[in-house]
Amino acid sequence: MANYVDLVDLIVRRLVTKPEEVSVAEERSEAGAILITIRVASDDIGRIIGKKGSTINAIRHVAKAASIKSGEKVDVDVKED
Repeated sequence: MANYVDLVDLIVRRLVTKPEEVSVAEERSEAGAILITIRVASDDIGRIIGKKGSTINAIRHVAKAASIKSGEKVDVDVKED
């Protein structure tokens, strides 16, 4: 099993201006799907989402690509602190 939280955390902390306020959590559903929730400062929410959602979609693609070998379903969501 891979640690998707560490992967997403590494990416997100490089993108934001306040890395100390980044929080990444993992939640598993009963169906076995993994939801990774990113929480960032309100100033950095735009940096994570990107133009037309391009940055958050890229983060989602990286997490999903990392999960292919294990066969787990991974999704990434971003929330403002």
